[in-house]
Amino acid sequence: MQAIQGLHHITAVSGDAQTNVDFYEGILGQRLVKTTVNFDDPGTYHLYYGDEVGTPGTIMTFFPWSHMGRGRAGNGEAAEVLWSVPSASIGWWAERLESLGVPVSEVEERFGEQVLRFEDPDGMRLGLVGTDAPSTIRAWEGGPIPAEHEIRGFHSVTLWLTRSAPTARLLTEELGYVGDGVEGNRQRFRAASDDRALFIDLLERSDGSRGIFGAGSIHHIAFRTVDDAEQLEYRERLISHGYDVTPVRDRQYFHSIYFREPGGVLFEVATDAPGFLYDEPVETLGDALKLPDWLEPRREAIELRLPGFTRRAQPAAAGDEA
Repeated sequence: MQAIQGLHHITAVSGDAQTNVDFYEGILGQRLVKTTVNFDDPGTYHLYYGDEVGTPGTIMTFFPWSHMGRGRAGNGEAAEVLWSVPSASIGWWAERLESLGVPVSEVEERFGEQVLRFEDPDGMRLGLVGTDAPSTIRAWEGGPIPAEHEIRGFHSVTLWLTRSAPTARLLTEELGYVGDGVEGNRQRFRAASDDRALFIDLLERSDGSRGIFGAGSIHHIAFRTVDDAEQLEYRERLISHGYDVTPVRDRQYFHSIYFREPGGVLFEVATDAPGFLYDEPVETLGDALKLPDWLEPRREAIELRLPGFTRRAQPAAAGDEA
């Protein structure tokens, strides 16, 4: 069975939808590639951001619940998301974020790479890693970020855990990850590919409190499988090793199974296909509300419940193209 190739997507919860779009598309330059709803709660948007076409390994998704209180990160959660940018772009990004009112940390080093940390409007921990490792994406030519500075998919996600050893065994024995270094109480694991979205970090916090779910919390992380057959192999393998795995669920743009890892983080295994061009062309991705066939009869009622929002990109400042 092929080892997991990396992350497929990461799903989180936000507050106001307009604020979310302004930040992720307008400031970070991640294209809103799909505007749909939470299939399990269709009165709520499900917004997908990524490169120009939503390549697996670039996709950050949100359920915006405008009246939800802010969460608090803690054990049993994915607590930080890092994206890759070219090594030479860290300084450019620090200037851009600060110029647009986003406070940034001092650049730090993690596993030999520079990391620039900041938070989104709901307090979710984010960061950019300077790296020249390969990352095959499709650049968003209509976006606000010059091509040489664009985000190039996920770099890593950090899980906060009371005990990291059981999760490390799951990653290595069931999903095909390999150990890739230790720094203090942080362990890094690498997926089987040589491309984007490769790393999972486990941060052991033996005295840490549990997280409180809310706006700014990560709901789950999803791993890539090529197709339905490979996904079913993973489902059977995980069940045989004692994990409580859901039946396959149709998410329109991929198929999904879910289970909780030993520390409590919700994991998903998702298929690469069929992708975000399933129901609209690349030129208009994200512009219109898309619903699966089984929700189309409820479109009018669903649209009445959803708040409107406007897509507004913040362009690079004069001279930033250099």
